[in-house]
Amino acid sequence: MERQNNTFTSRKIPWSSKIILLIAGIIFIASTLRSPLTSVGPIIAPIRDGLGMSNVLAGFLTTIPLLAFALISPFAPKLSKRFGMELTLFLSLCVLTVGIIVRSIGSLPFMLIGTFMIGIAIAFGNVLLPGLLKLNFPLHIGLMTGIYSISMNISATIASGISVPIVEKTSFGWQGALGIWAILSLIAILFWLPQLKRNTSQKQLDVQRKEEKEVSLWRSPLAWAVTFFMGLQSLLFYTTSAWLPEVMGGAGMDAQKAGLMISLLQLSQLPMTFIIPIISSKLKDQRVIVIGTTLLYFIGYIGVMFSNAALFPVWMIAIGIAGGSSFGLAMMFFTLRTNTHIEAAELSGMAQSIGYLLAAIGPVLFGLLHDVTSNWTSSMIIFIIASLFIFVSGMKAGADRKVVN
Repeated sequence: MERQNNTFTSRKIPWSSKIILLIAGIIFIASTLRSPLTSVGPIIAPIRDGLGMSNVLAGFLTTIPLLAFALISPFAPKLSKRFGMELTLFLSLCVLTVGIIVRSIGSLPFMLIGTFMIGIAIAFGNVLLPGLLKLNFPLHIGLMTGIYSISMNISATIASGISVPIVEKTSFGWQGALGIWAILSLIAILFWLPQLKRNTSQKQLDVQRKEEKEVSLWRSPLAWAVTFFMGLQSLLFYTTSAWLPEVMGGAGMDAQKAGLMISLLQLSQLPMTFIIPIISSKLKDQRVIVIGTTLLYFIGYIGVMFSNAALFPVWMIAIGIAGGSSFGLAMMFFTLRTNTHIEAAELSGMAQSIGYLLAAIGPVLFGLLHDVTSNWTSSMIIFIIASLFIFVSGMKAGADRKVVN
């Protein structure tokens, strides 16, 4: 085994207690990056009624974290440079835990403040984990990205599934359904504590600073391609989750079946978030994955637009596979298109800053088009246009190049 400053460069992962703790810490951090968010949507009605919010403000709750992502993401790499990735991630977990608790207190100001704190904390995890994987597992990026991605998405699916039962079948109410996720973030803190003893990313950074070229990713066409790919797949995910049940309802499907269709879509995503990073890490050029992903998006969304409800399960599976593939590929682009963990964090910060702004626009624009035209077909065109631009940006991002040569 060859080891340099906590970076493991053996072809086989050396399964020591330190490595197991590191991987467990990564899994638990990943599991906190979506569950505090996906737990909100299914119980938005009791939250709205309990706090006396308007529908507009209730809808804004799901937008606050996306705006926090956009605002904070560019600064996460800068703070990690100063304090080290391990310490920065630890502090973000602490902010996340406090934010979850504050959000569940049960008053409107605390709800808004806690939600924004959660968005800030998650932004750090979103941005820094790809760089951390590149730093610690340079020869196992595909496998580790797959583990990180599927951990995040499994916890997100569980959170969206158990929120309603907690509200309806226990005495904890919506506050308990939101606050329970502080337990998960506390567990993540405990598993991450050992990494603070060897905040080695900062040591390695001191060496790399002398060798790195000072190049702005914001002037790199490849970095912008990765950014748009990231943003467009996020736009499709959040807009689909928010509005597709309504579209299916307009096609004559009852609310319960529409919910099952979204669950089918989410379950179809899960295996791809693990498989695609592994496959893409073995390919120098990922454009073939981009082509397959785009075709599935087109098949799924066009199917929803023009077929009857009986075929909706087929279209949900197609969209789910495409969504899981595009997400896994977006996460891999941060490491595949960069040379160092610092570049990976900076590209991740840029892509997620712009990307979540795009994601925040999608649901609003979708609803606006429906209000203007009074039909879902015009809104569904957003999915087709976004899929087309995913293809264009993905074909550039998927080529075997680096953002800094």
